[in-house]
Amino acid sequence: MSMFNYFRKELIWGNRQLILETGKIARQADGAVLATYGETKVLCTVVGAKLSNPNNDFFPLTVNYQEKTFATGKIPGGFFKREGRPSEKEILVSRMIDRPIRPLFADGFYNETQVICTVLSNDLENDPSIVAIIGASAALTISGIPFIGPIGAACIGYIDGQYLLNPTYEQLTQSSLEMIVAGTTKGVLMVESEAKELSEEVMLGAVTFGHNSFQQIIKTIIELAELCAKDPWTLNSLISERALVNEKLIAGGISTIIEDAYNISNKQDRHTKIDNAKAMAIEILSDNTDELAILSRVFSDLEFNIMRNKIFNTGIRIDGRDTKTVRPISIDVGILPRTHGSALFTRGETQALVVTTLGTGQDEQIIDALEGEYRECFMLHYNFPPYSVGEIKYIGSPNRREIGHGKLAWRAIHPILPTKEVFPYTVRVVSEITESNGSSSMATVCGSSLSLMDAGVPLSRPVAGIAMGLIKKNDNFIVLTDIIGDEDHLGDMDFKVAGTEVGITALQMDIKITSITEEIMKTSLNQAKIGRLHILKEMTKVLKHSRETISKNAPSIVTFSIPKEKIREIIGTGGKVIREICEQTGAKIDIEDDGTIKVASINSNAGQRAMDWIKNIVAEPKIGCIYNGKVVKVADFGAFVNFLGSTDGLIHISELASKRIGKVTDIVNVGDSIKVKIIGFDDRGRVKLSLKQVNQDTGEDLIN
Repeated sequence: MSMFNYFRKELIWGNRQLILETGKIARQADGAVLATYGETKVLCTVVGAKLSNPNNDFFPLTVNYQEKTFATGKIPGGFFKREGRPSEKEILVSRMIDRPIRPLFADGFYNETQVICTVLSNDLENDPSIVAIIGASAALTISGIPFIGPIGAACIGYIDGQYLLNPTYEQLTQSSLEMIVAGTTKGVLMVESEAKELSEEVMLGAVTFGHNSFQQIIKTIIELAELCAKDPWTLNSLISERALVNEKLIAGGISTIIEDAYNISNKQDRHTKIDNAKAMAIEILSDNTDELAILSRVFSDLEFNIMRNKIFNTGIRIDGRDTKTVRPISIDVGILPRTHGSALFTRGETQALVVTTLGTGQDEQIIDALEGEYRECFMLHYNFPPYSVGEIKYIGSPNRREIGHGKLAWRAIHPILPTKEVFPYTVRVVSEITESNGSSSMATVCGSSLSLMDAGVPLSRPVAGIAMGLIKKNDNFIVLTDIIGDEDHLGDMDFKVAGTEVGITALQMDIKITSITEEIMKTSLNQAKIGRLHILKEMTKVLKHSRETISKNAPSIVTFSIPKEKIREIIGTGGKVIREICEQTGAKIDIEDDGTIKVASINSNAGQRAMDWIKNIVAEPKIGCIYNGKVVKVADFGAFVNFLGSTDGLIHISELASKRIGKVTDIVNVGDSIKVKIIGFDDRGRVKLSLKQVNQDTGEDLIN
């Protein structure tokens, strides 16, 4: 194929046109496809290094999804006015593209490979992440790189009992499900979803619907590849060399040591023995540099086969459990006295310390996305310090894994949170993983639910999560409940399910083989439900429901409404009035466009003072009512008093006292705080006040 030839395939998919083009843009990449859906366009490119690093014992694949603000006719905010570090969404979509394509590169291909997907146009209806997955699949398929694809992907909604293919952003607001499914013709490779407590049957149906819907995409990519795919790369096979090294290790007793190691339930002790076996293997091969270069791969293969064969032959797992038992669970809540809510959730050798903090509207996160700016009042941050696995590493900003795990837990909790109208707080949850050996993200879900309930956040129901694994040999398979780290690393699937006793709120699935069947998914979902209900039962033994009141350390928020036309009076010129209220009372005040006022304070007296101040500003003066005021000016004929915030009135000298006085300053002076009564209005609408009709000590009306 000439690199300057142009090729195009198109089809109608989900009532919209999908176009795949190549040969016009980015022609020096190994593969480049411009994918268009509606008016959303994503340029997807792939480049692979022509030589592999002989020391690599893993496949160095990098996926970068990037959104350009010009795609929606915007200029980036901030000082530099250009795109900077990846946003959370860009990182999450990068992971979502990586997960289904990574298992499909040929075994033994260790050349560094980079996939870049750039959003060039976004019509604000069609999600560019789906377009990016499809475009990346097409670019890989035509590149000549040993990719055993293609894959397809689709977004599935669920509205009024009906599945919806590729719902628009507006439709998703009405949907009880947002699910992204990716896979091959044979089966599913990746699922990512958030749901509103849907049943296992509905979720499985959504996966099946999604898998069926993108088969025409795969067919179209194959048709494009038949027109323009580059010659396949020659893949150097190391099968014979690996077999020889494998024989040497077995003869040297390495496999026996590994078998013994996988009979040790304690993670640290097991890994110590495996490290010793690896050191012995290095000694056995020390006289052959080429064999040492492939040792890690062969050693991993030995571990892979030994662990899996043990489970298939005995039904007993590494830590001595059967395939369906959940590890022992320990729970403590309220363990941090100065936080608003806290929980320590321990399951086996995995432990999450989760803390909830309640804030005000001023603490909301402002997110500048392609779809427009919006505010987020619920944040969940996941941290994975190196000590949790007994390692020493540099601590920097959150990595992709931490952001991905945090978002998964966010999706699991989000559907059961109260609305802002019911609970007007900004909520931040932080999960510190203090120990890890399998599914710390699901421990985060459990710990977050408990921490939120401990803080008094009125959850509709507690949420729990569990991770499932898979061991597949030919047509036989075993599903593992509550997998540990080694089972995740050496198994065929990481299938995470979170939900309440009513239904599923989040589901994430990653497959390490070419695909899985509907039967495997159904078995996994049913087994996960049993495990999830068991964990929920353990959680309710400690905390059945949210505490009746929020923590004494959390701010108290009072919500009330004022007329919209009064908002500017509360804010004042340049924010002068609201700033004075906050400074004088110590409260925080949020004002919404519809006139909703939220007053937050740790001290209830401060909140009441701020609320009274605001109500005084917006109140309309009424004849016969008594108000607190301050003398702002005196004259020969009387005193001017400010009350109700911005309202002024005059006390005529005759209304200062019940007896005749010589001058106004004999009774009041500028700055005095007094109680006054409205006795009328003059012909120009100005307020007339009386001091003598009010008892200054009690505020009692002396006339009525």
